Amino acid sequence: MLTLDKIYHASYVLKSVIRPTDLIYAPHINPDSQIYLKTENLQVTGSFKVRGAYYKISQLTEEEKAKGVIACSAGNHAQGVALAAAKNEISSLICIPDGAPISKVEATKSYGAEVCLVEGAYDDAYQKALSLQEETGRTFIHPFDDEAVIAGQGTIGLEILDQLPDLDAVVVPVGGGGLISGVAFAIKSLNPNCKVYGVQASGAPSMQQALAHHEIEELAFVKTIADGIAVKKPGNHTFELCNTYVDEIVTVTDDEIATAILTLIEQQKLIAEGAGAVSVAAVLFNKIPIKGKKVVCLISGGNIDVTILSRVITRGLQKAGRYADLTIELIDKPGQLRGVSKIIANHGGNVVSINHDRADLNMDINSCFLRISMETRNHEHVEQIKQALTEAGYRLI
Repeated sequence: MLTLDKIYHASYVLKSVIRPTDLIYAPHINPDSQIYLKTENLQVTGSFKVRGAYYKISQLTEEEKAKGVIACSAGNHAQGVALAAAKNEISSLICIPDGAPISKVEATKSYGAEVCLVEGAYDDAYQKALSLQEETGRTFIHPFDDEAVIAGQGTIGLEILDQLPDLDAVVVPVGGGGLISGVAFAIKSLNPNCKVYGVQASGAPSMQQALAHHEIEELAFVKTIADGIAVKKPGNHTFELCNTYVDEIVTVTDDEIATAILTLIEQQKLIAEGAGAVSVAAVLFNKIPIKGKKVVCLISGGNIDVTILSRVITRGLQKAGRYADLTIELIDKPGQLRGVSKIIANHGGNVVSINHDRADLNMDINSCFLRISMETRNHEHVEQIKQALTEAGYRLI
């Protein structure tokens, strides 16, 4: 049974392994509230997961340690288990979905773990890990549905209360629910008036639906850039704890997550992965009632794959109206491009790419399509440029 004493014990055990992460004031995230960021993206292994994994492994018997451990993960839990096993001088085998970022797979191997790539999503890796656990006799380290793991994650709640005792709310990413279960239990036990909000990706709302329907359900599929919280089915322990201690769970879209990642980079100089940024996305887009409140957003991880970071940034720029594409129908004659460019330049837009198409079947024979990508200030700026082009006689498609 999860107790506050167990979370305090986990905090004691973890002192020599993890670092207490900073709580950073972020005044521009939502000007109507006092927003603080709990930076678990700067934790050892780049994620909060090492807390629960290490505490669970530290509590194993010598016989269990001799047989080693096995786990499944989209990446962050894998690294936490690998590091914890290495520090306890035991072997680890990690099943990882084959779609996980390469950076997370390689990082897991670097901590000394044996990696088994499994076709499919997290839940497919989970089934493979259970099968291998029966074959090998290793101890299975569940990524979220285990009370020792939850206790380890709950140490974040203790740190937050030490750093900001008078907070009004904490906003926590939710996948399987291990993180929010531990944080909510710790905070509600010590400060019952503090609100605890969870955030899931709209493409993987497993815990939100389970709480709404009052029973655990399994999603047919999940689809989100936040791979760390792409979980089809919440755990039994986490469902009960969330049902008891969490005030509300909301969802954010992939576009909103991309905007949050970009905002953290620009405003706070912080790198967050998709799963880590959902808490900020919820605050950015006013998904929860926090106006005038003192709020902590938990940035759960920073292990984003650099190969998709540029795409995420571009999507975030588009969502914020700072990058726009226009298609203009022109009469194919000299000077047209100069006229368009002059209007965009006079209104402060910056053209970054141009495509001149004469071959589209949907245009008149003596016409062409001019496709322009440009950097802009915001959505209002884009509309100003569009209006100026229209008033000058150009037809926008």
